[in-house]
Amino acid sequence: MLLEGSCHCGSVRFSVESHAPYPYMHCYCSICRKTQGGGGFAINLHAEADSLKVEGREHMGVYRASMDHPVRSERSPGERHFCRECASALWVWDPRWPELLHPFASCIDTPLPTPPQRCHILLDSKPAWVPLPPETAADRHFPEYPDEALIDWHRRHGLITD
Repeated sequence: MLLEGSCHCGSVRFSVESHAPYPYMHCYCSICRKTQGGGGFAINLHAEADSLKVEGREHMGVYRASMDHPVRSERSPGERHFCRECASALWVWDPRWPELLHPFASCIDTPLPTPPQRCHILLDSKPAWVPLPPETAADRHFPEYPDEALIDWHRRHGLITD
């Protein structure tokens, strides 16, 4: 599935191919919350890094998050790309998995499919003010990362797209 996205001001537009486009994983870690998640969480998608096409790259910045918040002495190898004009978060790329790109669902303009389940992850970092739906078969809770990768979740649910 071709995903097309943009920042809020329109300075940056991009497209990327995804075989796993369902926005099902809500991340509550401090990095996602503070850099992208106004509702207390962020949703990353799975995409193929080599398919990325960008217009307006000159308007982009990269942030390497602190892994030990609030100390801020250890930086993540992951690169969080954003628009320097309007501060919209666009995607995360990590050199440990160079073939993958994780666009934020919030910047995707293409209609996304509705997931049959949501996984709420890194709940050990969730602040008390953020509401969390009760754990059910449709809303799974994880204090840290689940063992299942994004692509494997899509495979298990029969949701891989061409």
